[in-house]
Amino acid sequence: MSMRIENVIVEKTYRFAVKSVLLYKRLIAEQKEFILSKQLVRSGTSPGANVEEGLAGESRKDFVSKFSIALKESREAHFWLRILRDTGFIDENTAHEYLTECEEIIKIPTSIVKTTKNS
Repeated sequence: MSMRIENVIVEKTYRFAVKSVLLYKRLIAEQKEFILSKQLVRSGTSPGANVEEGLAGESRKDFVSKFSIALKESREAHFWLRILRDTGFIDENTAHEYLTECEEIIKIPTSIVKTTKNS
């Protein structure tokens, strides 16, 4: 994998993790919402941790496994964001911002996993 893609996915997943934590804190403080926000913070921080683990993977199989988990967790975060939007806990603008970022993150591990499996 090229260093450029590594840096992009590391940076995007890290920023998304931080934003997920900040949204979690806001939902708890402002709306006393504890259940959905906890699901989001778990799935929103997991992709970055799995990307970091994958980059340090001991084998191609380990690398693909961690990036596959990052992909799955990103898709889960996307789900929770839609739930938070559709139940009125976050407004449409916030949802759009987070969902767009999440969709960008989903595309990168998808491509990396496919490319790595096929090479």
